[in-house]
Amino acid sequence: MIKTLINTASKPIATFVFAHGAGAGQNSEFMQLIAQGLSHNHNINVLRFNFAYMQLSEDLGKRRPPERADKLLSQFQSVLNQVDESMPVFLGGKSMGGRMASMLLEESNALGCICMGYPFHPPGKPEKLRTQHLQDIHKPLLILQGERDTFGTRNEIDSYNLCTNIAVSYLTDGDHSFKPRKASGVTLKTNIDVAIKRTADFIKSNI
Repeated sequence: MIKTLINTASKPIATFVFAHGAGAGQNSEFMQLIAQGLSHNHNINVLRFNFAYMQLSEDLGKRRPPERADKLLSQFQSVLNQVDESMPVFLGGKSMGGRMASMLLEESNALGCICMGYPFHPPGKPEKLRTQHLQDIHKPLLILQGERDTFGTRNEIDSYNLCTNIAVSYLTDGDHSFKPRKASGVTLKTNIDVAIKRTADFIKSNI
């Protein structure tokens, strides 16, 4: 069984199951900031976990590549099976974790999905799109994307044929982790705070 970590809100209104990206686990600064912001400021429980390859990587102190999508999806599903469904459940994740969440959304009991930095394509390979399943989503899905994310920029995404249940919201001058350039006049903290607020608003509007 995959171990989970939960940031518990004082008066929870929903649970957000939040999966990490390919290169950094559940305790990365990005994951912690989002989880703390949602639980402390918006009364949303946030449940985090490590995919098996990431847990092994942390245990051994050695980087390991992600497993195949079918294994990741199975592990994600096993976490969802542990979730208390007495309150509304949403799922999502950072980059790869968000992609896995979006692939589970339709068959899950979740009310919606939030993807932070969706990996539309590998950097430098815009022809290798990962959007096929996004053309047939029937539940609400929010994608939070840095405007200059190398996995899918604002200009690129505007040309994609995504279904109408998907909303894309952009973080000013953000990269794949929402970090802007100094010249933009925006800070990473501002973009993280905006991402937390938009996630909370999305969850509250779909309960």
